Amino acid sequence: MRRLLGRGAVPVLVLLLALCWTMFGGRREEGRLIDAQGRRVFVADGDTLRIGTETVRLAGLDAVERAQFCVGAQGDGWSCGQSAREALAGLVAKGGLRCTTVERDRYGRTVARCAVDGAGDVGAALVMAGWAVADGARYAALQQQARDARRGIWGGTFEAPAVWRERNRVEPKRVGSGG
Repeated sequence: MRRLLGRGAVPVLVLLLALCWTMFGGRREEGRLIDAQGRRVFVADGDTLRIGTETVRLAGLDAVERAQFCVGAQGDGWSCGQSAREALAGLVAKGGLRCTTVERDRYGRTVARCAVDGAGDVGAALVMAGWAVADGARYAALQQQARDARRGIWGGTFEAPAVWRERNRVEPKRVGSGG
């Protein structure tokens, strides 16, 4: 066997194995979202995160629901709720997610303002890109800009997220006393 591989083959073989491990073994970490404190983040929909065991709702906006469809400018239906979720996931993937609690909602969720490296205020970015409607005055001007530019959901027609939830009888799950 030694004769077959030769003297220089062992380091080359080790290098190839290391390269394969890097290319294929490390893929399990791809797409994993982590906040600034090292906690795993799951993006539930366009305005809700699970950070560790805590459910966090973004303050000042209301994104279309994950199962919600919108109608594009050409009359075609599309999964705008899934697009809003992907937009939030893309922002969180920038890294350095930091959230500051504003309050707790009636479902026991934390309502927070969040920021990420390189994009600043996550809520502002979502509203400005047209993936959420402003809930209050904080992002109203950004919503108007998105609407005027026909970005995101403003590129066609959609049902307001609160109306869609009511019509489809969707209610957030309450958070247990453990958090």
